[in-house]
Amino acid sequence: MEDRFFIKSESVPRASSPVFQHLLDTYASETNKVISVWRSFQPGEMSYRPHARSSTVADIMKHQLLSERRFFGEFLGLPEPPANEVLPSADTPEDYARRMGELAFPRLACFALREEVWWLEAVRFFDVDRQRIWIFWRRVLHTAHHRTQLTVYLRLLNRTVPSTYGPTADVTWKGADPTTSVDAAGRK
Repeated sequence: MEDRFFIKSESVPRASSPVFQHLLDTYASETNKVISVWRSFQPGEMSYRPHARSSTVADIMKHQLLSERRFFGEFLGLPEPPANEVLPSADTPEDYARRMGELAFPRLACFALREEVWWLEAVRFFDVDRQRIWIFWRRVLHTAHHRTQLTVYLRLLNRTVPSTYGPTADVTWKGADPTTSVDAAGRK
């Protein structure tokens, strides 16, 4: 399954301190999950929305790219491209997915260089002060939220939902063991 990932595990840089490696591994993994969901859409589905008050597929993808730029640039202080250079030149799922991956690589390199003092420093986050590590995890949760929105859109479009954390109704494999019973939850 590794060959379907945009960011290969061997491409993830090593953190300056091993205690922070999980941050880089998680960001790469979450980026791959977003890309796999985005690539599940067809170009003609970019304007799909399940309700008039819902965002379109394209709106969610645009928001993801732009808000990551803001989180990492404004709040964490990473070097980021100008906002007007973040979105892809074409409005297709593949172009958005590719751009998501392209933007991730320099961030991973920056994260790898950061020491504990940087991660634990409090910086401005909207109208409050938060540690950078808190802001990072808030970004991961924000990303998971929007990825989940789009997996619901896929289901409503009767499309295949890719695996992100384990098997889905559409994708499973030998050895997959989802916890869907009391017996499974009770294993030690």
